[in-house]
Amino acid sequence: MTWHITLDADTYEGARREFEWDLPDDYNIAHDTLRKHDRTDRPALHQAYPDGRRETYTFDDLDRLSNQVANGLAALGVERGDRVAVVVPQKPANPLTHLACWKLGAVSLPLSVLFGPDALEYRFRDSDARVAVVDASVRDAVDEARTECPNLDHVVEVDGDAAGDVLGFEAFRSGRDDQRELADTDPDTPAIVMYTSGSTGPPKGVLHGQGVWAGHCPAAYMYYERDVFDSTFWTPADWAWIGALGDLVFPAWHYGRPIVGYPMGSFDAETAFELLAEFGVTDSFLPPTAIRMMMSVDDPTARYDLALKAIASGGEPLTPEILDWADETLDGVAVNELYGQTEANLLVCNCRDWFPAQAESMGKPVPGHEVAIIDPETGEQLPTGEVGMIAVRREGDPVVFREYLNQPEKTEAATVDGWHLTEDLGYRDADGYCWFKARDDDVIITSGYRVGPGEVESAILEHPDVAQAGVIGIPDETRGEVIKAFVQSVDGVTGDDDLRAAIRGIVRERLAEYEYPREIEFVDALPQTTTGKIQRRKLRERDAGGASAEGGSEGN
Repeated sequence: MTWHITLDADTYEGARREFEWDLPDDYNIAHDTLRKHDRTDRPALHQAYPDGRRETYTFDDLDRLSNQVANGLAALGVERGDRVAVVVPQKPANPLTHLACWKLGAVSLPLSVLFGPDALEYRFRDSDARVAVVDASVRDAVDEARTECPNLDHVVEVDGDAAGDVLGFEAFRSGRDDQRELADTDPDTPAIVMYTSGSTGPPKGVLHGQGVWAGHCPAAYMYYERDVFDSTFWTPADWAWIGALGDLVFPAWHYGRPIVGYPMGSFDAETAFELLAEFGVTDSFLPPTAIRMMMSVDDPTARYDLALKAIASGGEPLTPEILDWADETLDGVAVNELYGQTEANLLVCNCRDWFPAQAESMGKPVPGHEVAIIDPETGEQLPTGEVGMIAVRREGDPVVFREYLNQPEKTEAATVDGWHLTEDLGYRDADGYCWFKARDDDVIITSGYRVGPGEVESAILEHPDVAQAGVIGIPDETRGEVIKAFVQSVDGVTGDDDLRAAIRGIVRERLAEYEYPREIEFVDALPQTTTGKIQRRKLRERDAGGASAEGGSEGN
């Protein structure tokens, strides 16, 4: 049966009133995104590569290929509930592996190709991953990480020279039976673990059920302006990020529409416009950092034959300049801000077809999600205009996570009186618009990535010449925020550019490219609590006050 989540009411208020979740009891993501469509011979994935290669996969192609991957994983011993890591950029092997896991009732684990060995090792161990499907570009980091992961039994390499106990992806897949019955699943069956960084402690594994991507579809229907059945979709965002998989890839396939894949690496604005034009992309999810970089391209509508009609963006508030640029330079393309988090994504968004956008407002609550501003201590809803914590009602909402993996105490702490607490502060105005005020923790959002300062501080402290480190985010016009580290060197060592370079190198190598501190300031001492915790609030105050006398920054 072909069914789609649509918001057919003429008004936003009508959609809020009429919408109900109606996911089948036997819901499975693979059936929803691949098998339910009337015509499975239509393109699902236009795959492009920097070397000029182009491939097209239909929904039927993806179904048969992911069946082969599922049968290969089953041959390796993967069973219901087992975790399979996916460390692959925008290549077909990425969604094929996810889909294969969901067909088996297994749990996929999307991880960024930007992660270094420390970041990978922690996530492999914490998730108890049994198999990792990895790109050749990260093979060295994976090899180093797996030495500390005895339960990681198998590695399957994409586009590499697999040797030893590492399997090549094509050899692993090809020759397998291309048919597979779906496991018995429902919307709550564990399906995916996505890691998110917090201000304290290591990253948390956020476990979602099979219904999570369907839960994203009402918002996608809104921010792509309720016109999704003739669309082609593309995002430069990493296919390990919920902002790519949940905001675009799987909602597009839910609606039976094609996406474009392209392993770009570092974002390039000219290449982005070239892809938009070549594939006739009508709808795109673009982080604000990418939009700002695209704003530097002169006269794009004259140079490129664009079909773009709607841009979705999130991770930080959109400034009036971005909305003005899209209106004037892109001839009225709608740019719709959205709000969510890994634990509960796409709760609030804009839709020009229903109401005008307000610059820097997240929009209005999406039908199907009960969003409120509450007192996080009592769960009491706060009056209009009063700042409180943004929260969403857990019961019956498929986008709200099931639990933090291996951390039941944190799962419990995130719920008050049936509300999931986002840890973000905001308020709602008299017209129903939601406004982001501040994060309630120290998480840094840089170029759309959430970075936990504690993880960066730990990496910096690996350098033998570093005694203490404190990490904060500071404003940046292009990236929203960049990472700044305050470093106290050990006695007898003077902080200089060589030490700055060494610190940056450690973070890049051990964690991820986007997590290194672009600014490093050496200090005699760091502000601490009586229990020895770094007071990041005072570091932010110091930076805002212009106290830096020894700062050192690094450009692009």
